[in-house]
Amino acid sequence: MKQEPKLICPYHYKHISIYKILAAIVVCMVSIGSARATSIMPVPPPDDGRGSTIAFESVTPKRIKDFVERTVDNKASITGRLTFPGAMTSTVPAVVILHGSSGVNPGEMVWAQRLNSMGFASFVVDSFTGRGVTNTEADQTQLSMAAGMADAYFALRLLAADPRIDKKKISVMGFSRGGIAALYSALEPFRRAVIEEDLHFAAHIAFYPGCGIHYTSAHLDGAPILMLLGGKDNYTPAAPCAEYANDLRKQGAQVTLKTYPDAYHGFDRPTRLHVVKSATSARECHGSYDLDTNKFTMRKDEQILSGAEATAESKRCLSYGVMLGGDALGREQSPLDVAAFLKSVFDSGP
Repeated sequence: MKQEPKLICPYHYKHISIYKILAAIVVCMVSIGSARATSIMPVPPPDDGRGSTIAFESVTPKRIKDFVERTVDNKASITGRLTFPGAMTSTVPAVVILHGSSGVNPGEMVWAQRLNSMGFASFVVDSFTGRGVTNTEADQTQLSMAAGMADAYFALRLLAADPRIDKKKISVMGFSRGGIAALYSALEPFRRAVIEEDLHFAAHIAFYPGCGIHYTSAHLDGAPILMLLGGKDNYTPAAPCAEYANDLRKQGAQVTLKTYPDAYHGFDRPTRLHVVKSATSARECHGSYDLDTNKFTMRKDEQILSGAEATAESKRCLSYGVMLGGDALGREQSPLDVAAFLKSVFDSGP
């Protein structure tokens, strides 16, 4: 098809603004030779005694087809903040943390500290600064969701090369926009776009991702998935994610859903509830992009649309105005649910 359709991608908690259509936008990748080489460039000195900022090579992709076929070499140098647990006597597991549309903020750093206290190294990736982006809240087309997906995989390669980290126990966690990458990185076509060897995420943790228009593949990486959802989220509603989780389970995936009944989008953050009238939501959109066939379809009433009709529908179905902010139960319970999930993954592992 001449033009990739766009799938919807959300973003972060603070003034969360438009999260545009995300199919022509999701993940291009570097060519085979480039995909094998990830630069690891520590930036001296560390900001403080607890961690270090690391610059590494990623790409800024545009189309799914290019990503899967490794035909793009639009490189970018981005950074991540790597911190370790206070006491280490052997290699440790790690979690890649992906931010939303407001960029890296205190919320990601709080999660990094929580993970450190649980014995995990944490790597907070900044997908914006190195690409000259401040935030994408008002305009998601500034940077495709593909960039976050690419960053996740290149971060995995980088951490796997660190002798302090157990490369078999690297997970990915993302929030809203970052939750998209954390969730769909479980699909093998995305992983194989960067990694040929037997290296994959040990677990996927997605906070309030968008599932109304989603990606599909017959091939999964086999890692357990945790979705944490807000029962009252009118930005990226919980119901489509529950449906998507059932589809993944039919394929043999281990999927855990945690829904906080009264929570809205950004429930894990200490922000007041507020309405953002200008925010664009895909809550009325229903569609999928099949990575195996490169086919995008949308559902309208009882019709299945494809091609130009599907692309047009993915724009028409958008609506405006969302409620955002923290939730007492979500803030308190989600760290416990994440800890229990990670414990179950690694206690049951080899």
